[in-house]
Amino acid sequence: MPGLAYIIIRRALLLILALIVVVFLTAFIIGATGYDQKIWNAIIIEEARVYRDSLQKARNLTSQQINDLVANYTLQLRSIYGVDKPWTERVIPLALNVLVLRLGDVMSNDVAQVVGRQLPLTVSDAILTVLPRTILMITVAEIIVIILGLLIGPRAAFRAGSIYDRSVIAYAAVMNALPLWWLALIFLFIFGYDLGIAPTSGRGAISAINSIMSGDLSSIPTLLYYMWLPVTTIVINFLGGTAYSIRATLIRVVREDFVTVAQAKGLPEKYIYRSYILRAAAPPIATYIALSLAGSIGGFIITESVFDWPGMGTLYYAAITTGDASTIIGLTYVFTLVYVIARMILEILYIFLDPRVRY
Repeated sequence: MPGLAYIIIRRALLLILALIVVVFLTAFIIGATGYDQKIWNAIIIEEARVYRDSLQKARNLTSQQINDLVANYTLQLRSIYGVDKPWTERVIPLALNVLVLRLGDVMSNDVAQVVGRQLPLTVSDAILTVLPRTILMITVAEIIVIILGLLIGPRAAFRAGSIYDRSVIAYAAVMNALPLWWLALIFLFIFGYDLGIAPTSGRGAISAINSIMSGDLSSIPTLLYYMWLPVTTIVINFLGGTAYSIRATLIRVVREDFVTVAQAKGLPEKYIYRSYILRAAAPPIATYIALSLAGSIGGFIITESVFDWPGMGTLYYAAITTGDASTIIGLTYVFTLVYVIARMILEILYIFLDPRVRY
């Protein structure tokens, strides 16, 4: 039987290997497919066209002079964006630097606009700026969902087959069938455009968050005004699935013999839940909670776009659509790193929740 330290170290090494593989696989997809180069070439062509138009307005330049200036300008842009180099020299160094936490610089103005700053801007600064916005919108909603799910799910498991239990199942079925982004569109139309009691864009939250982070707590009501609709939408949509998952996990434990014996002894329901059921069901519930919170850090690309919320998902979307390789690789690294840390915490937590875990 391997020792506890050996198991933890082996798990940590496997997770670190997974992190490295994900980063290099992302770099390979971006570079080998020519994805970023095609986007940058399109941007260069457009910038060269705008430059040519500006030169043509200067009447003292001949056509040959304009062509020469545009050609030189195009070469400069190709050098600045790095598309004059093979992808192995352009993208692989980004992946190597990311592994030692040098995330590089943001290349796209669209990405900088999401952050609310101007270039030059480092990827690490961009992520650190937008991460609190995603935590305020999505992680807060996830925490509310988990708390409510832990209240609703066990109650449904104890009353399997009752009207309460069937209501939870029906609610979960409806919410699972309804995409979050679609529900977000409906709520935004009703509460934002029709009733006018919610903002139609979350960009105004940037100044409120910046004010609060600088110590001005008077901006909290403004922030809550921007947060309430996105958070409420996520809670309504995710609560059904979370409550049902917890119910499904607990209902198998509720039907075990040792729970039946405890009920036959007349022990209080809360005592049975805490002392008999929760401990047995703790590992899968802890897994669900940890991975849900870790996943919330990455943001929701479509949902953030619907609410025009400048968080991690919107940053990722802007980086993908503009071929900003350094930002894409940096974000992928951060998302995977958060997942790896969550998994590592779970691996250690499993040992305490269930001492039989030795695999």
